[in-house]
Amino acid sequence: MAKRFYSISELAREFDITTRTIRFYEEKGLLQPQRQGQQRRYSESDRVRLTLILRGKRIGLSLQESQKFIAMYDPAHGNIDQLQSLLTEVNQRRQQLHQQMQDLKAMLTELDDVQSRCQQALQHAQQQETMS
Repeated sequence: MAKRFYSISELAREFDITTRTIRFYEEKGLLQPQRQGQQRRYSESDRVRLTLILRGKRIGLSLQESQKFIAMYDPAHGNIDQLQSLLTEVNQRRQQLHQQMQDLKAMLTELDDVQSRCQQALQHAQQQETMS
């Protein structure tokens, strides 16, 4: 079976990103296309790496963190270390987001209180002005 290769524009279209983004990941060493003259030829492995990079980005991983998890990929040994590390990171990220949600709810409650007090003070000031 022949290996499948992708052009930079095919990957950009598929993942709805710019070719500049793909070249950036290449500069960072995350993708390693073959060269055929001036043309880049991305392998299925590069395509999978790009999928993982973008997935990592969506869940808040830095490029360095994504690179670390991608480098741990070892199908010969079942990826146990990679999966355990990723689960630990996901759990930490989840706890962090829950804390941020609680903080945001507390801030919204404070804003509601300030808004209410301001409205009451404004109403009182307008009544005082009307009486004068």
